[in-house]
Amino acid sequence: MATTNFSVRLDSDLKKRSEAIYGELGINLTTAINVFLRKSLTAGGFPFDVRIDEPNKETMLALLEADKLSKDPNVKGLDVENALRELKK
Repeated sequence: MATTNFSVRLDSDLKKRSEAIYGELGINLTTAINVFLRKSLTAGGFPFDVRIDEPNKETMLALLEADKLSKDPNVKGLDVENALRELKK
């Protein structure tokens, strides 16, 4: 297998912390990157979810509505047993 070198620019703290965690696993950063690239080939892309962790507009509106309802004294709450009973109706 022929090998090649490539350079990557990254934050020095990220490099140091990554070297530490992979060192605990008994591998160096080069090996970790090779594992990542091989898994990427097997997965046909990133070997993990890559997404924005912010809720979308609809979810955000639902969260705001739930918060508003939880603070409204006129809204009757249900305990778990009553909520399950209502769902079964």
